Amino acid sequence: MSQLLNNRYALGEMIGTGGMADVYIGDDTRLNRKVAIKVLRRDLARDPSFVARFKKEALAAGGLNHPGIVAVYDSGDENDSPYIVMELISGQTLRQVMQQGLIPQGRAIEIIEGILQALEYSHKESIVHRDIKPGNIMITDSGDIKVMDFGIARATDDIGATMTNTWNVIGTAQYLSPEQATGELADGRSDLYSLGCLMYELLTGRPPFTGDTPVSIAYQHVSSPITPASQVKPGLSTDIDRMLEVVLSKDPNNRYQDASAMLADLQRVIKGEPVTTKIQKIFPRRKLLSAITAVVAAVVLVGAGVFFSGGNTALYPVPNVVGLTEAEARALLSDFNVNVSSAPDPRIPINRVASQIPLATSTAAKGSSVTLTVSSGPGNTTVPTGLIGIELEEARNILTAAGLVIAQTQPIDSDQAPGVVLKVTPEAGTNIVAGSGVVLQIASGNVQVPSLVGVSEIQAKTLLAQAGFLVREIYAFDAAQELGIVLAQAPEAGATRIIGSSVTITINKN
Repeated sequence: MSQLLNNRYALGEMIGTGGMADVYIGDDTRLNRKVAIKVLRRDLARDPSFVARFKKEALAAGGLNHPGIVAVYDSGDENDSPYIVMELISGQTLRQVMQQGLIPQGRAIEIIEGILQALEYSHKESIVHRDIKPGNIMITDSGDIKVMDFGIARATDDIGATMTNTWNVIGTAQYLSPEQATGELADGRSDLYSLGCLMYELLTGRPPFTGDTPVSIAYQHVSSPITPASQVKPGLSTDIDRMLEVVLSKDPNNRYQDASAMLADLQRVIKGEPVTTKIQKIFPRRKLLSAITAVVAAVVLVGAGVFFSGGNTALYPVPNVVGLTEAEARALLSDFNVNVSSAPDPRIPINRVASQIPLATSTAAKGSSVTLTVSSGPGNTTVPTGLIGIELEEARNILTAAGLVIAQTQPIDSDQAPGVVLKVTPEAGTNIVAGSGVVLQIASGNVQVPSLVGVSEIQAKTLLAQAGFLVREIYAFDAAQELGIVLAQAPEAGATRIIGSSVTITINKN
């Protein structure tokens, strides 16, 4: 991927990275403004169906025009790497703000109101967010509330980023609606449930459900009643309890049916008026039992039924035990012969199952072997060698294989090709905790223009060729200067330009 996307957007320093995309500061050279550029990870870009959804959702998100939503300006594809150009926000995520301490109640309600206003608009435009959480809410330096990543979360959801891939949702399980946990269709009411979880946490200091694993948290979303917020944080009004009871209903039909209804009640709370929403107290038992069964099937085990294949050999579904303790896993695998080993794993808490063979959802004969690898904790790893001089994407793959991630990239002016790794911190061979981040200095593709005025024509051309520039010559005459020397240059000495661009020298010629 070149440094100039669509001959318009110049990539700068990486400011964020995640499981799906990298985010860079960019320059819109046409409009002369700073932007944020989100570039889809290359491994995901190899999936045509995902790329199609990503582009479709990017276009949909680009149609959202609301002050409470981070604007999407443009999208495109550069060398098979889809990207999205967005509004660059100066501020902090709500998660960062929450980590600094409990937010005052009045401000917390203002934040929820701002998010609701954004959702009210987006839902009317038929865009469901599907990943409302503190990390997707920005608080600008001026205090404004902005929701980001509209549509992108939906594209991820469409390819199966659900609880069946348990550890991919570790950051979002606390805000997951029951229908998302059970693999059912998520609509605008799912966004409201996630917002209700966030509202509960903002007002009480803790989310409505917690647990050691995403599995246990998801199970609670489906089956456990919430503790009234006023019992966790004395002094909260009963109207807030009533709002949360409605929006956190297990059954979407018992929640606020749209953001406007929830916003109206929230504004009554702000004015000191009683909320008017009628709460349906009775939760359908059949639906509850069905939902519990579904989440267990989706994220804990695939079932206990027996079916036959081929002859009379009974095959049993292999339960998903990733994330469970060894004892819990053995209890679910009672029909199989369990073998256990341990190994470091930066993603999985110590003493919990990190992987299993055969994989969940496969079938195996009763009494056959299932091998579990139990995490011994993050462990240590070594910063690999061979990173200097290779492309960023290749370096990422090597670091991932070593159990490390890229914490930051720093673009450096260099005569190396854009994206080539120049330096690694900590340096190769350093022993560090698995899961840690490393900092990479990469070639920006820019080099400094050498000082050419006063040198000979041949020397100037040599200096430019060595620096990677093309030469453009023009002529002028100055009787006070020696013939054949450079009288002027453009760009000026010390300016940075992309390798391969032209530098114009004015040669003294009679």
